[in-house]
Amino acid sequence: MTQYKIISEINEDRLDDLLALYHQAWWSQERQKEDVRRMLQHSDLVLGIVAPEQGKLVGFTRILTDFVYRVTIWDVLIDSQFQGQGLGRMLLNGVVSHPQLKDVEAMFLMCTAEMMPFYEKFGFTKEIEKDMGLMQRLRLT
Repeated sequence: MTQYKIISEINEDRLDDLLALYHQAWWSQERQKEDVRRMLQHSDLVLGIVAPEQGKLVGFTRILTDFVYRVTIWDVLIDSQFQGQGLGRMLLNGVVSHPQLKDVEAMFLMCTAEMMPFYEKFGFTKEIEKDMGLMQRLRLT
């Protein structure tokens, strides 16, 4: 079995790979390189998966957190050519077992409806405690 490597930094050499991952997903196809570079600078933690043969970034997620009360997981991406090999599970295990996040009170994520059963395996639920809900405000242009 291939020994994939988890990394905790996306350097400039991997930025094109990350942009290619974003362009595979319908919700992030419009992302631009400079914006992604800025996003990385302002994310609290990032995790990536590198395929050793190609040295290519094939998985990615980012985390925004206060390291005490809340973690929000964003942009869980696995290259379409590498899906079905357990890399999503590897990435989420990396998040939920991360030493800096293990004592945080609650983790949140946003995902498509078809991915909910996958995240439920990690203890996520669509039932939010105390009658709270997610709201959205888009940039007005």
